[in-house]
Amino acid sequence: MVATKGILEWTLVSECPIPNDVHDLLVDGEEAISAYKTFRDSAIFTNKRLIVRDAQGLTGKKVEIYSLPYSSIYMWSTENAGSFLDVNAEVELWTKAGHIKVNLKKGVDVRKFDKLIANAIL
Repeated sequence: MVATKGILEWTLVSECPIPNDVHDLLVDGEEAISAYKTFRDSAIFTNKRLIVRDAQGLTGKKVEIYSLPYSSIYMWSTENAGSFLDVNAEVELWTKAGHIKVNLKKGVDVRKFDKLIANAIL
C-alpha cells in the first residue's frame, strides 16, 4: 500500500490500564496484553496485533482504528533516548503496509516495548 507509506507515525505518552471497550474489538482467542496512552486515545497490544485508536475532530467522537497484525511486520528497530536534549525513544516497524514510526515519550520503557514486539513476532 503506497498510500500509507510515510503517513503512519504514532506517539505513545505513557503506559495505561487496558480500556474496557477494547474487548469489543477482540476476536476469539485474542487477549489484550498491554496499553499505552497516545495524545488523544490509546494503543493496545494483544496477543495477535497492535490496535491504535485515533480520536479525530474537535470533539474526538470520530474514532479511526488501526489494526496491525504482527504477521505483517517484517522487521523492527528500537532506539533508546539519548542525552538531555534527546528525551524520546523511537521504534520503527517495517510492514506489508509500509514503514511505521512510533515515538515513545520519556517514561515509556523502550526495552519493554521491544520485548512486547519480540514476543508477538518471534
